[in-house]
Order: sequence, then structure tokens, then C-alpha cells
Amino acid sequence: MVNRLLVEPFALPFMQRALVEVLLLGAVAGVVGVFVVLRRLAFLSDALTHTVFPGVVIGYLVSGESGIVPGALAFAVLSAALFTALTANRRVNQDAALAILLTSFFALGVVLVSRRRSYTADLTAFLFGRVLTVDATQLIQTAVVVVGVSVVLLALRKELVLRAFDPQAARAMGYRVGLLDLTLNLVIAVVVVAAVKAVGTILVIALLVVPAATARLLSDRLVLLPAIAITVGMLGGWLGLVASYEASINHGVRLASGATVVLALVVFYLLALVVGPLGRFVRGHRLRGHRLRGLLPADAAAVGESSDGLLAPAGPTTGADIR
Repeated sequence: MVNRLLVEPFALPFMQRALVEVLLLGAVAGVVGVFVVLRRLAFLSDALTHTVFPGVVIGYLVSGESGIVPGALAFAVLSAALFTALTANRRVNQDAALAILLTSFFALGVVLVSRRRSYTADLTAFLFGRVLTVDATQLIQTAVVVVGVSVVLLALRKELVLRAFDPQAARAMGYRVGLLDLTLNLVIAVVVVAAVKAVGTILVIALLVVPAATARLLSDRLVLLPAIAITVGMLGGWLGLVASYEASINHGVRLASGATVVLALVVFYLLALVVGPLGRFVRGHRLRGHRLRGLLPADAAAVGESSDGLLAPAGPTTGADIR
């Protein structure tokens, strides 16, 4: 019974393509989402989902449906660059810069759309997503994004982690913090554009934030966060598609696939809210038992949790501490 529910829907070609798409997106969004959560850039991700809207409209007006992705990508890159430039000025905080970009760009998109007599199906789909209509070209584009983003993050992993925890130390060690910020912002922008066709601009924020936030609830070890976030993202995508198919085909209840995927991710987050504290309680109880039995060294207490919930040395952080 369980095997039928989990496998049978993907006998159809369009469901196979949808599954590959959500698995790819779950993997790349899980990794990028860890940096989003560590840097507290969830609002930036949300803003980018709105600032690409005028690019979507302009691309559609110029070249039809084939111009949507290039237009969205152009405005995503522009938004990321402007955000980095604005926040380089210490008199402009991140929230103000994001609010300015979000409202101005999205307003521009609304003005452009209002010039047409009606909202087109293509633009509506870009707002809410149509993962079941993903074709081979879209899969190739997503795969290219996954490879490119993975290469960038692997190459700059230590620098980005150091920037997230101690930007002053990163600057003192000679790293160009502004360039690191721009790189991460561009990576987020690219992932947003890659995901909007599957789940839409409104729900893409969930792919970037929920799996990583779930991972933070389940583990304090930095090395485990990407693996957990990837697992949650991919499993949530799979189960979301299964739930949507089962409800729509066998029970006559129409469920939007992209939204159902997001709800599956949220369910994992809610479960982690219960499991995470329980696991920490059990580990803490075991540690206390080991201390009472003299199994831990006397200096074991020198290692504790940082304010971010990640295990870190009690002393100041240096580049050598980033593993």
C-alpha cells in the first residue's frame, strides 16, 4: 500500500519531470538556505521573489513565455547588486534597503501588468507556480543552476561561513566582505529564478527557508545542516507531489502541487519543533550522566553553544575554527 502511494504517481511522464524538478530544487535550496538562515537573509529571499516580477512582465511583453526567465534573471541580478550597494552605506540598514527595493520593483511590475486588459495565464502561473508543466528544457536549466551554485558554494564555503559568524575577522584577514555578500546575494537570486516556475514567486521563499530552519532545530553541528536541509527539501518535494496526486486523482480534491510541497515542508518543520528539543534533552541528560560517572574530561565544559545554536569554542572565533 505504501509502495503504491509513493511510487505509482511517478509512472506518468509529467509526474516524473515534476519529481526531478522538486528534487533538484530541494537539494540546491537546502544548501543555499543554510546560508540564508545563518545570515538571517530570509527577508532578502522574500524580497527577491517580488523584485523579479517586473522582469517577468517585461520579458513576457517582449518575447512571450520564452522571455520570462531571462527577464526574471536580469531583475534578480539587478536587485542583488542594488541591495549590496545600498547596504554598503552604513546609514542604510538592511531592512530599509529591502523595503525600498521590494516596494519599488513590485510596484513597477504591477503598473506594467495593469497596462494590459487582463492578467495572462502565464503571469499568473509565475506567481503561483505550475510544477506539473515543467518540461525538459526547464529541467536542464535547473540542473545547470544546481551545478553552478554548488561549485560557487564549495569554492567559497569557508569564507562565507566566516563572514556569517564574524565579518570583522573576515575583513581583518583580508577577505573582501562586500564581494562575498554580493556573491551570496547573486546565488540566492539565481535559485529564486530557478524555482519560481515550480512553486511560484509567492511560495519560493519556503524552499529556501523552511528546510534550513528545520535543520537548525534538529542539529547544532554546522557540518550536518546542509545534509539535513537537503534531505528535508527533497523528501518534502516528493511527499508533496504524492499528496497532491492522491488527493486530486483518487479523492477528487484538487490540490495545487507547488503549494502542497510547501505544506509538506512546513509539516517537517512542525515535527522538528517537537523532535529537536526532545533530542537535545536526551543528549544533555546523557552528558550529565557521563560527568557524574567521571567519563568526561574536566575541561569538557569549555565547549558550549554559541548564540546561534551552533557548537563553537568558548574563545574568539578565528579562521582556523571554521571547518
